[in-house]
Formats: sequence, C-alpha cells, structure tokens
Amino acid sequence: MRRLIALILALGLGAPAAAQEAVATFGSGPEVLRVEGSTDLAVFGPVLEAFASARPGISIVYEQRGTNDLFSRAADACANAAQGADVVISSAIDLQVKLVNDGCAQPHRTAAAELLPGWARWRDELFGLTFEPAVIVYNRALVPAADVPATRFDLIDLLRAKPARYAGKVATYDIEQSGLGYLFAFADSQEATTFGRLMEAFERADAVATCCSAELIDAVAEGRFLIAYNLLGSYALARAAEDARIGVVAPSDYTLALSRAAMVPRHATNPRAAKALIDYLLSPEGRFGLAQASLIVSFGETDDPATATLSGTPSTLRPIALSPALLVGLDRQKRALFTAQWRSIMGSRDALP
Repeated sequence: MRRLIALILALGLGAPAAAQEAVATFGSGPEVLRVEGSTDLAVFGPVLEAFASARPGISIVYEQRGTNDLFSRAADACANAAQGADVVISSAIDLQVKLVNDGCAQPHRTAAAELLPGWARWRDELFGLTFEPAVIVYNRALVPAADVPATRFDLIDLLRAKPARYAGKVATYDIEQSGLGYLFAFADSQEATTFGRLMEAFERADAVATCCSAELIDAVAEGRFLIAYNLLGSYALARAAEDARIGVVAPSDYTLALSRAAMVPRHATNPRAAKALIDYLLSPEGRFGLAQASLIVSFGETDDPATATLSGTPSTLRPIALSPALLVGLDRQKRALFTAQWRSIMGSRDALP
C-alpha cells in the first residue's frame, strides 16, 4: 500500500493543488467522503483503505495538508457556510478546539467515544484518535551514548558543555510554520521551569527551527542534525523501526502527549459517512490499525512487535487535554509576544542544512 501511494505521488496522478501536500483516493464507490488531515498519507493511507474496503459503496478522498492550512480552510468554510471537508483530523489540537469553540463542528453522540479518557474528547464534537508523545530524536551513530539526553536538564547541560560539537546541529519545529510546533512549544513554556534555560541553550547552540516531522527525521538520520527536540514520537518510532540510525527518547522529567483530534464540520456534505469513519477509528479494529501505523504509541512491553513502543512508563506523562484551556495560547496578543520571543532566539536559522 505504501509503495502504491509513493508511486501515485511520484507520477503526479490526480495532482493536488498547490497547498496540498498529498492526495489520494481509497475505494471506488459512488458515495464520496472527503477527509482533510495533517497525518502523512503513507502513514494514514492503510487505515483509510481498511475502512473503505469494508464499505464498497464509499470512496474516500484524503487530502494531506499542514495544520495551519487545515485550520484556515475549516474556519473559512465555517464563516461562509460553505461545504468543505466532511472530516478534519489535525495534530494541532488547539486549533481544533478553537474551531469547535467557534461553532464550526456538529455533534456526534456515539458509544464508541465513551471509552475515551476525559482529556481526549470535548463536547461530543471533538474526538482524540491517537496517542503520540513528544520526543527527542538523535543520531545513534554520531551522538555518543554519554551525550544522549534523558531529560531537558541533560539537553541544556550538553549544549552548554559542548557548544562547538552541537552548534547548528540541534533542531525543532518552526512555530510559525507548524501549528503542532507552536502547541508543543507553548505547552513547554507553561509546564517547564526549564523553558527559559532551554531557549538560552538553543540560542547558544545556533539551534534551527524548521519544518516538518519527516524532513527533520531525515536530517537527523543523515547527520545534518544530531538532535531534534519535541518531535512527534509516532513518526520517529515508525522510522526508528526501519532505520538503525534513529534513536528516540521520551524525556523523563515530563513527556507531553497529544491525541490528534477529529471533528465533523458544521456544513459537511456527507456527515453520515464522516461519523461512521470516526466510529471506526474509535473501534477496536480502527485502533488496531492506528497502532499498526504507529499512531498509538505504547509504553513498555507489547504483544505485537509491529506496534510502536517506548521503553519504560514515564510517571510524568502529561497528555494535552482537549479543552478550552488550549485557547489561552491562541490569544492574539499572547501568541504575538510568544512568537516574537521565539524568533528573537531562533533568529533566521529556519532552513534545513
């Protein structure tokens, strides 16, 4: 399936619009379900294919887009009472909460959601589908075992002790390009007493802010970066399972985790099929598929070797709840001040080497 998707993209079949990162169709039925999401097509495609295969009357058109673009499109459709996607699934869960808070989603009361923890659902309109920690990724061949940071304190100490070694070789998401990057960075600023020192260490090490998960992981594997901070563990673990150059650490001082969230827009063309997809993704079968795609990360041992796991069970695991509290970071003045502070530290170092 992944080879097929790669071939479709390489040949440019059904070429996407400029803002799309990728697009593909699953199934061939007359009933069309339009899904827009930030999850990589190669990762999410097999899950959508399984859903479409069990429902021969449906065709799923999946458009992969950046989180900021997803939000803008959904907000515009909401404001203009226009039909757009039938389902929007994004890792920038703060932006998803804003859409729901602004009245841009329709409710879906489903027994499938009753099994979700309280932090992973909101108002019967927003549903957390995955479980993905924010991790530190490093190059196993080029970062000595003694240098591998187990905590943010370790990372700060490392960059202070070896500035020449790691200058320009540490990276993270650009919070202006990536809604997910902003979410993680703002959560850090609220949670961590180390945040100021971490930013100082990044400035000293000429850290790079750039986009996106796949590109950052590629750069670490190739040694262009040695360490990447606050990356989605789902993508990192999936790559580490296939590439011995990639090492992954869940920081033991605390590990942020999110559940990428799905909503049915208020003006969806096919809300019935959209809600059926959400039910499927919350079902045991759907969750198994998400786990196989490394989108549900487990801690400790698992009976399934194909499921993404991180060793240990951090006692300081901190899921980011789907709640109005996320709107604090989206306040226009607060966001502008935080982004200005970030840019003053990261400067213009925003390109992959």
